[in-house]
Order: sequence, then C-alpha cells, then structure tokens
Amino acid sequence: MPKHIYLALAIHNHQPVGNFPWVFKEAYRVAYEPMIACLERHPKIRLALHYSGPLRDWLLESRPEFLQRVRTLVERGQVEIMTGGYYEPILPSIPDADKLGQIAKLTRAVRDDFGCQPTGLWLAERVWEPHLAKPLAEAGVEYIIVDDTHFKYVGLDEEELFGYYVTEEQGHTLKVFATSKWLRYAIPWRPVGEVIAWLRSQADEGGHKVAVMGDDGEKFGLWPGTYEHCWKRGWMEEFFCALEENANWLTTIPPGEYARRFPALGRIYLPTASYDEMTEWALPAKYAGQIVHLKHSLQEEGREDVLRFIRGGFWRYFLVKYPEINTMHKKMLRVSEKVHRMTNDQIPNPNELHRSSDVGHWSLGYAHSALDHLWAGQCNCPYWHGVFGGVYLFHIRAANFRHLLEAEILADERLHGAGEWIEWRALDFDCDGAPELLVESDAQNLYFDPAEGGSLFEWDWRAKRYNLLNTMTRRPEGYHQDLLEAGRKGEILVAGEEGELETIHTARVRVKEPGLHERLYYDWYRRSSLLDHFLHPATTLEDFYRCQYGEQGDFVNQPYDYEAEESDGEIVVKLTRDGHVWCGERLAPLRIEKRVNVRAGEAGIAVVYTLTNFGPKALELRFGPETNWGIIGGDGPGVYYLLPSGDRFGKIKLRGAGRSLTPLSAQESADSSANYDALKFALNSKGELGGVGEIELVSEPLGMRIRMRFSRPANLWRFPVETISNSEAGFERSYQGSCLLPWWEIALAPGASWEVELDFILRSHG
Repeated sequence: MPKHIYLALAIHNHQPVGNFPWVFKEAYRVAYEPMIACLERHPKIRLALHYSGPLRDWLLESRPEFLQRVRTLVERGQVEIMTGGYYEPILPSIPDADKLGQIAKLTRAVRDDFGCQPTGLWLAERVWEPHLAKPLAEAGVEYIIVDDTHFKYVGLDEEELFGYYVTEEQGHTLKVFATSKWLRYAIPWRPVGEVIAWLRSQADEGGHKVAVMGDDGEKFGLWPGTYEHCWKRGWMEEFFCALEENANWLTTIPPGEYARRFPALGRIYLPTASYDEMTEWALPAKYAGQIVHLKHSLQEEGREDVLRFIRGGFWRYFLVKYPEINTMHKKMLRVSEKVHRMTNDQIPNPNELHRSSDVGHWSLGYAHSALDHLWAGQCNCPYWHGVFGGVYLFHIRAANFRHLLEAEILADERLHGAGEWIEWRALDFDCDGAPELLVESDAQNLYFDPAEGGSLFEWDWRAKRYNLLNTMTRRPEGYHQDLLEAGRKGEILVAGEEGELETIHTARVRVKEPGLHERLYYDWYRRSSLLDHFLHPATTLEDFYRCQYGEQGDFVNQPYDYEAEESDGEIVVKLTRDGHVWCGERLAPLRIEKRVNVRAGEAGIAVVYTLTNFGPKALELRFGPETNWGIIGGDGPGVYYLLPSGDRFGKIKLRGAGRSLTPLSAQESADSSANYDALKFALNSKGELGGVGEIELVSEPLGMRIRMRFSRPANLWRFPVETISNSEAGFERSYQGSCLLPWWEIALAPGASWEVELDFILRSHG
C-alpha cells in the first residue's frame, strides 16, 4: 500500500481593536488578499481560515467584496471557516458568560457572512487551560488547535501528534489538534522542496496521519520581508503547486473535515500552556532571556533529550510581570460585573443577536451595546507582551480602555439613573491581598493604592472615555540583554538593512534608530501619580529622568493609611503616612497627609498636601509629588504643554526648556483662555522651569485640556517616559507618557507644618 499523509492548514487573520486604519489596509494588501487570490488560482488546495471580529468589521466596511470571495471558496468546499471569541480575547482570562457571548457573536457572523456553521475554534494565542473544554463544548465547538508544546508537556513525542485527541471537563468533550512547531517555522521560511520532503518522510502506509500547521496569516506578507518572499518571489505559488503535484500521496484537508472522517488517537488531558515562545515571554525578565539562550545552546548540542523537559512560564504571569496589564484586566472584570448586573438576565440567548443597519455593529439595544463594548475591551493584544509589541502599543491600550469605559458608563446610567452621583468603596481591586480605594462618580473614576505610596493609578475621564494615567513603567526585558550584547560587539543592524530572510523568532538584533542600547533606563517604582518624593539636594533633572538619583524619603512605594468622608455630593479621601526622610546625615520623622477632594458632576480634583516635622530638629527638604500622564499622541502634532509666560507669581524662569518651545500665535493665545502670552512645549520634551503657577496638558485630537495649578510657585521638571521594546521589525523607542514633577525647597522647624494645594481641572478643548 503506498504511503500517504494529510496536511491540515489553518490560517488565523487578526488585527487588534483600535489598530491604525493604515495597518488594516496594508495587511489586506500584502497578506489577506494575496492569500485568497492564490487559493482562487488553486481550487484543489483546501484549508481552514479564521477572521477575528475586529478584522471582519473592517472588511465589512472597507472590502465587502472580499468576504463574498471567501464565501465562494466556502461554497465550493475549498475553505472551512473557524469561529472564536469575536474580539479575540484570551478566553481563560474572561468570565464564562463573556466566553459564551463572544463565541456566539462570531459564530453568528460566520453563518451570516459565509453561510456555514463553524465547528472549530481558533484559540487566541493558543492559551489553553484545562477548564476551557466545558465552556467551549457548551458553545458548540467541536475542535480546537493548540501547539505541540502542550502535548509534549505531558510526555507525548512528535510521532504521536499526527491526528487529534479528545479531552474533557466534567464530561464535556473537545477534540484537540496539535500544530507542528517544525511546520510553523518552515512555512514559509524554508525552501518548498524541504517542506515537501519533510511531509514525505512522515507519510505512512496507514494513510490516516495528518500534519497540522495553524499560524498567523500576517506572516504571509505583513511581517518584514515576507511580501517579497511569499508573493513577489512566489514562495506560496510554488508551495501550492507542489501540493497539487504531490496530491497522489499528500492531501490537503480542513481540520474539521478530518475530525469528522477519522477517529481520535486517544484521550488526553493537557496542562496550562501556550505556544513555546509565549511561555518564554511570560517568564520574569531575568529568566526570559536565559531560557532562550539555554534552548539555543541545547539545540546546537543536539540535546533534544533535555529540551523536551525545558518549559517556560504561565500566561497569567503577565498580570504579575506588568501591573499595568493587571489594572486593565481587573478593570475589565469590574466592568463585566457591572454590565451583567445591569442586564439582570434580560438579555436573550446570544445566538439571537441581530445586526443593525450600522455595518459591523451588533445590537439588541442598550444592554447589548454595553456587552459589545465590554467584549471589545477584552481584545487580547494589550494584555501581554512578546515580540509583537502588546502592552507597549499605546493606541491598543487606549482602545481597550475606551471600550471598557463606554460599557461602564452605559451600565452605570442604568444602575444609578440620570443626574449626578458619587460613591466610594475600599476593596481588593487588583487582587493582591491589600485594599484599594475606588472613588467613582458620573464624571470620573479615581483609583488609589494606599499600599503603594497612596498613589493614584487610574483616573478615568468619563466624558472622554479615557484613562488619563494609562502609562507604562520602564522595566527590564529579557531581550534587552541581546540588545546590550549586540551593542557591545557592534553587531546591531538598522531596520531595513539588507540581509537574508529570517523568522521573527530567530532574527538578528535590529533597531529602528541607532543608539537604543544606550537609552535603557529602568524605574524602581510604578509610574503612577501622586507619588511623594524627597530628592537629594544634588539631584538633577537628568538624574531623575534616568531614575538614577538619591531618594531621601520612604514614601514613594510604601503604605499609607487611608480614610474617606462623604457629604453633600463630595468625597474627601485622606491618605497619611508617618515616615522618615534623610536630612544631612540623620533620619528624621515626617508625616505626609494628602487630602483629595472629589465632587459629583465635576471632572477634576483638588489635592492638599500637608507636611509636618515631628522631629526635634529643623529640616531642609526638596519635596515633589510626581504625576505621570498617559496622553496618546504625546509625540505627535496637536499635543503639547501650554504654559503662561507670566502669572500671579511673576515671570517664569526657563531652565533648559527642551525642544519645540514656541510662542503661541494670537489665535492660539486666545484659545488658551488666558489674557497673556503663552508658551507651548511638545509633550515629549524634556526641560526645567522655575516659578510655575500653572501648566496645561492639551490634546487637540482628543479634545482634552488638563490644567494643573499650584498654590505655591513651583520648580517644574518634565520629560517623556519612553520604553524600548522589541517588535517584528526590530527594537524601537516608544512614547508611553509624560512625567511632571513640581518641587519645592522647604524649611521645617520642629513641630511645624507646610502646605501646598494642587488643583487638577479637566476641560474639553475646542
């Protein structure tokens, strides 16, 4: 009997919620459309396709004819369509009700767009946890594709993975295929002949074996160098021709059809896992780099006997590794609870959803609109970080928060009714065992962390659907060591330089601009706001910018006591710490009390700081409360600081004001709501000012103005918070927010107190 093997290809196509329109357009041009055109030319090539909801929405609006072309492929039995969570969430990380709702939404979309009932589900980032079998089965899913990594963790060998297994949870069964890492790395990187030879080597007389390759559609044109490789030089055309030429022993088949026609290889229970690279990225930074180099060394030594027992981390560790991700995740859970409480079981079965006349928007009225925004805010892309930017992509974070806030506002309108309202509560919001203090009103949300310096870590401006503190902390990444080592050896390539085609997983160190290895600065605390610093007298702006300075107090990330008082539509939050400061060569006791006043119906707060010297000797201090502002587009046009050139404190002193310092035009000056000339600074500028009484952060694109007023003239430092992260195109420097530090020289006699008020006023621009 001649040898035979099946090949099941599954191509996953996705763009994040909130991604730039030009990215959708370019991905369509270089990856999505060429693949469909190639399938049209090769009707005997059969495979599975998956289109996520955000991409599907764009296609409906911008390229509706494309979906009809795909439908034609489905109708002739060439293509099988897979379902998934509509907005591509990490399914284990969201509530079960949202799992079922998101899957039902995309399943209905598949039926509407392509006229078929999907049986397979694309598992976002192949993040698997054992409990998933039950909700997936309940959603009507028959099979999924995970990585061979998952199977190898329980002891299976590669030769045992040419088929599917059945797993279960509480008696609910699910078929599970393993995508081959060898094929993922070979297609489309290795010569076509080598791929065909490998498949031939796996064929057998039984004739039932299937090799599975499920991976991202973007690697067929959007990843660096792949458009030229796949389409202009014709790798995909050659590959499909080779599959046709070898059809006597090599048959392409959609995985769902294979699962219907052939029996399972057996029963399996898989551990928590994702694809191999994701498990590396999920580790703490110091180990993430080590495990990659260890694996490479073992591979070079041919030590597969050891490699099979080397495993990385757990996806959920991203919630520990990046507190910013945890904040977004816990915000999502809180909003989910509100939305489902608001619906109060009035929502019909998600399968009964119907589409409104607005293209791509699904609704059954008010409550379904809230659900839809909630689900959009569950899009996985900013909830992790690897080679693909993830949480470091500012616009993707902002998009998730925007949808979560839209959902929260809709829910609160039902839960609180019309008009002004305000409330507070203490609860363990971030699930770390210590309470956070949440103040919520019709106008804004303010989330305080008493255990971390009494800091303000989220500030939602409801009218703008925007988290003003959506910043990132500069922290070590495992791949930074590769950048430093390449810089030391002089082996850094500038992105775009000629070189042989490489996968993103094995590429050499490339940078988008020279000198990045010299700009790696790390923060020892989270870049939130109302962080209370006492600086060494010799500290300079550059020292503080690099986070390499002498902190003289024990307040920045230490616990504060808290209490809240509510009366007549106003809440006063009081955060207090009895701590210490170094003054000269002695440690002196000092109390900080910060009172935050929040009123219903108002967007803004007043913060009164009181410093009291409880020691027996006088103190001379340099005190400053740090704020960090996550204003998207802060490195682009129309986003800037606005500073009056004269106010009630007299002339402002410019001390190295940095780039983009320009007088405002007459019209701009009038628009600034000031009766005096003003100065404008780029939001990503760095500089030092003296005698400042107020400053504004302005975003014309977002229509926002944030005015800060100081009751005492302040010295003011400003600088951009920029991270250096890796991406498919190389290392890049990314603007993540702007830091402002007003500070004062203070002399405190024994028993004396010093006070300053900071007013933050939020207004629309334009």
